[in-house]
Amino acid sequence: MDFLSEHQPKLLPGNRQLPPTQGVIEAPHGTTIVAVTFPGGVVLAGDRRATMGNVIAQRDIEKVFPTDEYSAVGIAGTAGLAVEMVKLFQLELEHFEKVEGAQLSLEGKANRLSTMIRSNLAMAMQGLAVVPLFAGYDVDRDRGRIFSYDVTGGRSEEHGYAATGSGSIFARGSMKKLYREDLTEEQAATLVVQALYDAADDDSATGGPDPARRIYPIVTVITEDGYRRLTEDEAAETAQAVLQNRLQQPDGPRAALL
Repeated sequence: MDFLSEHQPKLLPGNRQLPPTQGVIEAPHGTTIVAVTFPGGVVLAGDRRATMGNVIAQRDIEKVFPTDEYSAVGIAGTAGLAVEMVKLFQLELEHFEKVEGAQLSLEGKANRLSTMIRSNLAMAMQGLAVVPLFAGYDVDRDRGRIFSYDVTGGRSEEHGYAATGSGSIFARGSMKKLYREDLTEEQAATLVVQALYDAADDDSATGGPDPARRIYPIVTVITEDGYRRLTEDEAAETAQAVLQNRLQQPDGPRAALL
């Protein structure tokens, strides 16, 4: 970003000039991203639907990307700008590691992403916002951490669980009742799928599991061993288990009253 800012600032996403428009610009938007920490790390997941107004623009969009060995980012907001920002962020982290001979701290990565989001503020004011969710394994603290953002680049560390995107209010409510501090990796993966299912149940912009097309949520796990994305078969197995239980309990598992 520093190099582009000095030599070709117009190439940065936030510096591009848009022609005068009336109303909101219609562009594909990614929706719900969720994350949950567990004692061994963090799980970051996202649904697969992109919408453009009231139309489904894409059913199998990729919304969760590794940024380096120990971190990942899930995108919500304008899909094209978000993917471009993620690619630039990946390049920034790789460049830092090559120049310094060491990885940037997880806190440093979160701060750098905050700066990149802030540079997109002009676009956000025209309806082209990018609001990602950043998660990773902090090797210095030996635990998973989650960071959320607003359109101005404001950063907040979330504890336990977090969600962003149009279905986040429903996903967060689901996780609030199901989350426990002693979750296993498998339970954390199941929890995020449950949360995405609940979001899809109430938010038309969030896509639920689609067995007919074999489209399932992207679920990633980041531990001391690094980043790992669940295979299609693993994601399908978890989603199918959730779907089977929903046949008996359409509203999902019940939390204890006391």
